[in-house]
Amino acid sequence: MFFYRIVTHLTRSQKQAVFALVDAAVILAMFVSAIALEASVNADRETLLRLADIALLITLAGTAIGWWLGLPRIKLNAYETRGIILTAGFAVLAALTGGFFNIVLQKHLPFGVFLIFSLLLMVVCATWRIVLLHITLEIYRRGKVRMRVLVYGAGQTGQQLVAALRHDDAVQAVAFVDDNPTLQSLVVAGLRVYAPSSLKELIVEKDIDRVVLAMPSISQPAQSRIAHRLRTIGCEVHALPSFAELVGEGELKKRVAPVALDELLGRNRLEKELPGVSHAYSGRRILITGAGGSIGSELSRQLIACRPDCLVLVDHSELALYNIEKELRDLSATLDIVPVLGSVLNEDLMRDVLTEHSVEVVLHAAAYKHLPLVECNAITGLRNNVIGTKIMADAARDAGVERFILVSSDKAVRPTNVMGASKRLAELVVQDLATRSAGTRFSMVRFGNVLGSSGSVIPLFEEQIARGGPVTLTDLQVTRYFMTISEAARLVLLAGSFARGGDVFVLDMGDPVPIRKLARQMIEGAGYTVKTADNPDGDIEIIVTGLRPGEKMHEELLISADMLTTPHSKIMRAQESYLSEFEMATALKELRQSIAARDEAAARAVIARWVEKGDMPPVKTADGEPA
Repeated sequence: MFFYRIVTHLTRSQKQAVFALVDAAVILAMFVSAIALEASVNADRETLLRLADIALLITLAGTAIGWWLGLPRIKLNAYETRGIILTAGFAVLAALTGGFFNIVLQKHLPFGVFLIFSLLLMVVCATWRIVLLHITLEIYRRGKVRMRVLVYGAGQTGQQLVAALRHDDAVQAVAFVDDNPTLQSLVVAGLRVYAPSSLKELIVEKDIDRVVLAMPSISQPAQSRIAHRLRTIGCEVHALPSFAELVGEGELKKRVAPVALDELLGRNRLEKELPGVSHAYSGRRILITGAGGSIGSELSRQLIACRPDCLVLVDHSELALYNIEKELRDLSATLDIVPVLGSVLNEDLMRDVLTEHSVEVVLHAAAYKHLPLVECNAITGLRNNVIGTKIMADAARDAGVERFILVSSDKAVRPTNVMGASKRLAELVVQDLATRSAGTRFSMVRFGNVLGSSGSVIPLFEEQIARGGPVTLTDLQVTRYFMTISEAARLVLLAGSFARGGDVFVLDMGDPVPIRKLARQMIEGAGYTVKTADNPDGDIEIIVTGLRPGEKMHEELLISADMLTTPHSKIMRAQESYLSEFEMATALKELRQSIAARDEAAARAVIARWVEKGDMPPVKTADGEPA
């Protein structure tokens, strides 16, 4: 540790001065050695004293020449071919200078002395630097913990990596692993090559911190599969492109342009076509539920530009609420932002928040929306999505809120699953209140799958492609409507500005997109080929897993075909039936009783009775028999 502190605490100028002094000592020593090695010169004490002046001049001149050439300024870890050539030039110039002084001072030393001096100086100056380099590296390595790396691939790229790491004091290449049986058990670039079958034991025995995949010639999916297998062992994995790819030669997969968003949507994007909504929200006091979610957070961002008077953010996730509040405060330091950590099921809290902050507009985006999870947790999903909407809508009406907009889903149309049914029931709750509310205008906005939202198919496909596949489809014929998060948020805001009460707004989303086509576009857009029976050498395979419980083959946006126009041609107002006040009260009473008893069969019976349905799963009693 003593030497480590010395090496690490010397400044650059101090190191250069030390190098210059060492060179001076070497020049003097090599000149004396050259005299001793020249047979025609008697190297006794008198001769050395007589030559002391020329020795001193050669030492000073040689040191100056070395400094002029920049020899002491070459870093040890960069002292390679260029440094050796520079050292040779330095030795020659020092010898010529010595010969010049020999003539001027008439010392009559033979030419052989300066030839020997030049050779000795070149060899010793290069040698002491190389030796010092290895000593310094060893000091650095002993002074700090080094990352131990296993290189997967003993080919050219792997060997180049190991060569580069030899001069690194922070990383140590320990061994190679390669699939090629002819390389296994050999020593390549100074490291032993092992078989992949011994990876698990190798990582433990050699205390490996990271595995680097140095096989750029194999396909990216193959690399991803190897990386995935290694991560299951519990080791960090990095992939290394070839050095030719790093400087732009050769085809680099990452350069392939992603699929155009218009292709994924099946139509042109509408953000630029949708009108501005600043006038409807400027200076208003707005509350957003589910503010940390995909839609809620985008609503918050777009509202910033509308310059509201106050923005109240409600979410039951601490992390999601923290992230969106921090982001919005960075976007607008002057806006009054109120984060509220709590659930819409907390009636007292919601009423207090609406009253305390004099909320004028409520955007209700809080909901459980992941279809399989809600299907497995029907009671929780119905409680949050239906009862939560009822609590929030009643509180908004009682607080005198001007507008209440519910964010709904295309899965609410003739639902075949609990999530869709819960959203349709939430719509019915809002429609019912709209018929009896004199002050608050209630409306709903319904749209399809949102690209990039949590739980959507796009992030799932991206993750599967990054792992090297396969990409999973529920059915080859499945279709879905898609829209961007910004389109969805703008539609919600527009719905609020158009609302007259009880409206259901839908966006003209073009034709539904086949999910099989979407998967193929994403695979090919990432630079890979689809593996099929006709193309067995493809990179990524698409496999069919079967429809999940309650999942539809095709989604719809409208229950009835009747539509009314709005001030914008791409937005339609649907005319849909709703329950009477008595029917709604009865449905909610039955649902609350089922939830309180945690009776899933009874809850599904409520859905079957009150929601206009398609192929709802058969309702079963507690003993498993059809109801």
